[in-house]
Amino acid sequence: MLFLSKGGKPMAREDVWALVRKNARTAGLKGKCSPHTLRHSFATHLLEGGANLRAVQEMLGHSDITTTEIYTHVDAKRLLKVHTQFHPRG
Repeated sequence: MLFLSKGGKPMAREDVWALVRKNARTAGLKGKCSPHTLRHSFATHLLEGGANLRAVQEMLGHSDITTTEIYTHVDAKRLLKVHTQFHPRG
């Protein structure tokens, strides 16, 4: 088990989900937040920071690289925004 409760026992998947939701509300986040949201954010931030796509694939446990490639779309949008903002003919 990766996550343990305060008592040192393994946490169930539902317990982790409830903890994420509770802390998201405490932080004032609007909308849905789940462990998958954190997973998606983790992968996106790694790729935005220049991480290797294959390394992220391995960390996420994806068997197919195309599954991991979905996280690159955010980086492409950011690149387009920066290009439009700073290119002389943008």
